[in-house]
Amino acid sequence: MNIDAYCDYVNALQEARGPAWRYDERKPCGFNYNNFFLARAYDTYHQRFRDYQREAEQIVAALGSDNSATVIDMGCGTGAFTIHAARHYRKIYAVDIAKAMLGRARRKARKAGLTNIEFHRGGFLTYEHADSPVDAVVSVVALHHLPDFWKLVGLHRLASMLKPDGRLYLFDVVFSFDVAQYEPCIQRFIETMNDHTRPDGRTAADTHVREEYSTCGWIMEGLLERAGFQIDEADYKDDFLAAYLCTKKPAPVPTKSLTIVGQQLR
Repeated sequence: MNIDAYCDYVNALQEARGPAWRYDERKPCGFNYNNFFLARAYDTYHQRFRDYQREAEQIVAALGSDNSATVIDMGCGTGAFTIHAARHYRKIYAVDIAKAMLGRARRKARKAGLTNIEFHRGGFLTYEHADSPVDAVVSVVALHHLPDFWKLVGLHRLASMLKPDGRLYLFDVVFSFDVAQYEPCIQRFIETMNDHTRPDGRTAADTHVREEYSTCGWIMEGLLERAGFQIDEADYKDDFLAAYLCTKKPAPVPTKSLTIVGQQLR
């Protein structure tokens, strides 16, 4: 073995991961779809209870941007939003941490003849946006892969990638039920998912509740506001799903100080 080459490889991996204290968003969270065959199975599974095209059209309408807009799709997965929304925008930056999911999205874009999509491997904590700030950011069922503190960090980073008054559309699994009733509520959620996605819906739903990081609605609203967003609409579709349409808040105006006879007034 070439020790120098091995050390260079390890150092490159460490550099890509970032500081040792940062949450590693590359590690699997819940059910792991990060290989070629499971990425394909992801679409089969999700399309049992989702209509990708209808979802994309609804998000495009909610954002209200024209066809000159640039958009980041954070956690693009296999391209559920990106592929159907690309014809509405000048450019979409499709970002995902999972190589296999990103590869499937690329193949779907090539098949559709789309040339205005730029694919990047990265996530909420690691994607570096090198171009000009964008008009909008979309994230669909991805943020729950991060614990709450890292959700806040990720949302703050997204805000920094937006133009002033840029829009954020966030859709995720968010808990809004009465915690005193959590057992019957969770059981109802699992039964509903099983009904929609047989034969493996129960296993996937069990795994989500047990191992992933869905949070409460009141916490999500606080995270969005502290990250620099104004929540324009919050739609709690049931006890487990929520959609947020937000606008980036204006940067605070620095206060000027006035010194009078040795005293500083603000």
